Amino acid sequence: MLNIFNKKKTSETTEVPAPAATPVPAQNQSQNQNQLAEVALNNINDGVVMTDQNGVIQFINPAAVTMTDCKTPSNAVGLDYALLLKIETKEGRELTPEENPLIRAIQSNQPLEGYDCALISGASMKRIPISITVLPVSGGHIITFRNIEKELAEEGEQTEFISTASHEMRTPVATIDGYLALCLNPQTATVDEHARGYLESAKKASEHLGKLFQDLLDVTKLDDGRIRPQFVPAEMVSFVKQVAADHLEKAKAKNITLSFGATNPAAADDHRLEQMIYGSIDVDFMREIMDNLIDNAIKYTKEGGSVYINVMGDGDRVLINVTDTGIGISGEDLAHIFQKFYRADNSDTREIGGNGLGLYLVKQRVEAMGGRVWAESVFNEGTTFYVSLPRISAEEYNKRMIAVENAKMVNNQGGQ
Repeated sequence: MLNIFNKKKTSETTEVPAPAATPVPAQNQSQNQNQLAEVALNNINDGVVMTDQNGVIQFINPAAVTMTDCKTPSNAVGLDYALLLKIETKEGRELTPEENPLIRAIQSNQPLEGYDCALISGASMKRIPISITVLPVSGGHIITFRNIEKELAEEGEQTEFISTASHEMRTPVATIDGYLALCLNPQTATVDEHARGYLESAKKASEHLGKLFQDLLDVTKLDDGRIRPQFVPAEMVSFVKQVAADHLEKAKAKNITLSFGATNPAAADDHRLEQMIYGSIDVDFMREIMDNLIDNAIKYTKEGGSVYINVMGDGDRVLINVTDTGIGISGEDLAHIFQKFYRADNSDTREIGGNGLGLYLVKQRVEAMGGRVWAESVFNEGTTFYVSLPRISAEEYNKRMIAVENAKMVNNQGGQ
């Protein structure tokens, strides 16, 4: 019997030439690829909508028909995308056209990556949590959106556990911290210098734990909807300048120059910002954002360095930058710095410490106010963090301020 797996040729074996492959016409290949693409689009669970350059829908797949509740593809094709894809923030806040990231991406012909929001589905007005992306292509845009309801439910369970554990752990940590403070107080305890060093290290560790648990609670409160942003009108230049002033002593203690109203070292002597820039913000959220960014800038800048803070009007946006001349962030780490618990793994960051929640908290609170945060950095040269928020006009600011004052008067009269 001939062993067909034997690769050696024998004199009794004759090779039979393989039949020549029949070339497939290019037109048929193209048709086959189009058919395969259509089958794939019609059978995936993600919604896919394709528009032309003007945002008019040219194609919609079955998953998108179901999620938008438009009944049939013919009801969607020919419509403006904004009439079909109505979204609001994941917290349930309506988005103005100026702050709607989907509209901004289409109008500016820029990509949008994984924006979590809620899709308002058809006449039923059902809210479907989705993650939406926009990809500019030749002649139009591809909009995809994925139902993330199951993911959010799983995250909710994790958030509830973290919140409960953090709340329960705060009490024993506070007790430990209190006893350590008593041990280090000369009026309540006497310890030798050797033991004092150990106690001081333990005190720092307990304070770090306390800060970690508090940060976890702050993060989970917004994640699970226990707190929502409370918007008030604000003049952004004076607000950010006030927050920056609170960090002057910390910067001075490290011999770091903290300048407001400058975008770079060359402009550090120019502190004049005469432009009035208005926004609608949650004051507590905004203070947390700026405190985190300025704290980080000082923390990751070596002695003798500089930190520059600025507020500018950028069209319909308020643009804030916090720039430092610090250790910088590598390109690999830069893509992950806003993830929960992420910390760059290098000798400098290990020495400085941190819990990996500060920038996640910043991103969470910026997005809750309809904004965007990102960073640019050169390793060993410095980093700039940008916060972009919706801007309001002076007229709108004055109207909202009158409404705020009227509400205060009503509350004061009701309390009398």
